[in-house]
Amino acid sequence: MTRRAVVTGASSGIGEAAARALRSTGWDVVAVARRADRLQALEAETGAVAFAADLTQQADVDALAEWLAQTGGVHALVQVAGGARGTDRVEDGDIADWQWMFDVNVLSAQRLIAALLPLLRRAAASDGHADTLFVTSTAAQTAYPGGGGYNAAKAAESMLAHALRLELNGEPIRVVEVAPGMVHTPEFTLNRLGGDRIAAEKVYQDVEAPLTAGDVADVIAYALNAPGHVNLDLITMRPVAQSAQHLLARGPLRPRGLD
Repeated sequence: MTRRAVVTGASSGIGEAAARALRSTGWDVVAVARRADRLQALEAETGAVAFAADLTQQADVDALAEWLAQTGGVHALVQVAGGARGTDRVEDGDIADWQWMFDVNVLSAQRLIAALLPLLRRAAASDGHADTLFVTSTAAQTAYPGGGGYNAAKAAESMLAHALRLELNGEPIRVVEVAPGMVHTPEFTLNRLGGDRIAAEKVYQDVEAPLTAGDVADVIAYALNAPGHVNLDLITMRPVAQSAQHLLARGPLRPRGLD
């Protein structure tokens, strides 16, 4: 049996890498994002089926759900779409940025669950189980100065996943949360800092081996390919150089006391 996953945020970064990882392990993948040109390139290269949609728009989510119902089952929803804007203190926060972060990280996730849960239930009934997986962030677990808006949005998305797991108790539908720490992707920090490439690169400067999108995608694929009775509730992953949200080593990693 070939299982089908819907992967959001698939035009770049972790979403694109997740689509590739799932394709490489035998899944059919529907790759969802706003940028149709990037999705089409991904489709040509991997066989993931492109579906352009803005998940902050209910009409687009409804169109996605209708198309999925017409074209086959949905065994997994992998919700990667999201992002951060700004590093303002709470008192200086730009309301438009905060609204955008809640729209793309929280409300889009709720829209998708409401629209796709009936399809996931049908897949679980016919094939044994179905999956939902949310990529949140360690920012959902630990606040930091200048992160208030993103902290709040990702914490809200994390709570959505926790509540959903309780609400689905008794049904064969897994709810998995993957919370990465520092991941070096081409767009996340660049977008957060308003396109300032120099400032974005300084975030990762001298950090040995930040996580990559592929690292997170491998964990996503592992969670979905685990036996159906195994639910990985929360996977927190960081690079070794980042011991905690506030503790980041810059420079080579090396054992102490050997000189």
